[in-house]
Amino acid sequence: MSTPSEPELWERRVAELRFSMEAHGAAVVVSAHGELDITSSQRFDDCLSEAAAASDQVILDMSAVDFMDTTALAVIVTHWRRQAEEGGVFLLAGARYRYTKALWITGLADRLPMYDTVGEAVAALAGTGSGAATGPGASEPGEQGEPEATAG
Repeated sequence: MSTPSEPELWERRVAELRFSMEAHGAAVVVSAHGELDITSSQRFDDCLSEAAAASDQVILDMSAVDFMDTTALAVIVTHWRRQAEEGGVFLLAGARYRYTKALWITGLADRLPMYDTVGEAVAALAGTGSGAATGPGASEPGEQGEPEATAG
């Protein structure tokens, strides 16, 4: 009777990271499943780049993310800024505090456009006509609570 070695036990406990992309109208939803960390940051970056090449409206579904470190946060911020600079939109959906604390610790949860569900993010894009998100976190990168000009 043999017993599994330590690495075999560890390997079984680590969930494999998976990405999927799906079109929702003009937007592309990227779903991440598993842990976003330094070992997956290049794959994560490549996946978001592929989504951005397909659409100027990208929604990152984080509802199945079990862990996120600061390297993943850097990838997210890079893509958010790039989309905004090119006139596009980058929204987060389903981020759970327990697993994505880095967003809140850094204050980015207040700056990035975040929605509870993908459905809410898609609806926000559809409801504005321009694709721009509204509410907390909808500011352009570099803005610090500057008031928006309103037509009136």
